[in-house]
Amino acid sequence: MGYSLHYLRLSVLRGRVKTGRSPRNITYPQFHFSSIVDNSPDIVRSSKGHGPGIIILALIPITAFALGTWQVFRLGWKTELIAKFEDRLIKPPLPLPPRIDPDAIKDFDYRKVYAAGRLRHDQEMLIGPRVHDGNDGYLVVTPLERGDGGSTVLVNRGWIPRSKKAKADREEGLPTSRVIVEGLLREPWKKNLFTPANRPESGQFYFPDVQQMAELTGSDAVWIEETMNPDLLQAYDREAKGIPIGRPAEVRAFGGHDHHAMDGPQEIPVRGYPESPAQ
Repeated sequence: MGYSLHYLRLSVLRGRVKTGRSPRNITYPQFHFSSIVDNSPDIVRSSKGHGPGIIILALIPITAFALGTWQVFRLGWKTELIAKFEDRLIKPPLPLPPRIDPDAIKDFDYRKVYAAGRLRHDQEMLIGPRVHDGNDGYLVVTPLERGDGGSTVLVNRGWIPRSKKAKADREEGLPTSRVIVEGLLREPWKKNLFTPANRPESGQFYFPDVQQMAELTGSDAVWIEETMNPDLLQAYDREAKGIPIGRPAEVRAFGGHDHHAMDGPQEIPVRGYPESPAQ
């Protein structure tokens, strides 16, 4: 009996019964198979835009290319600028004309010049703080009154230590006789965003604003940086006596956006000496 029932079930699953007649009222499972080759895939479009991560990734190579290109152009600009200044430095110094057009100074930037006159110590201005060899101090800016029809110009005499700020402590650095100033004719400085504004009413200067200093002293907006030969022992002697210390007249490598960045305001060239009787 059990064997016949098992055989009957097998026959039903195969669609036939032992009697040979097709079974009635039997539902067989239907299977439908399809291949992805015969049916093209549906394209699903998203209504959302790309996230910020995709945009940032796309900007990275563009930014890197732009920065690289800018650095190449900037290197070429600096190389040409240094070459131009070095060419001017090897030329002999020129006498400073009685009257100078401030708009023409850019064509003579870094040109050696010399001028004779008296230093107006009563109109002296100290710019600071400025650091030289790790020591705090000031830049000494003094008008040079040329006379004989010549205009008064501003002279950056160099650096003095903070301990020599008072004029009474540096009498040797305040020549009263007529002097010859030899140095570099320079373009006015450009103030950056981080430098505070000068306070001339209280005698506080943080930045060499040539136009402002010229108006305060009745001078032309002409900026001269005196030069001196490099001498370590002489620099130590000047520091002890309060005589402004400078650097050689040379062009140094720089990394700033302004050509004054190559100099560093704490190391402005300086030299001043009494005029000889023959002159």
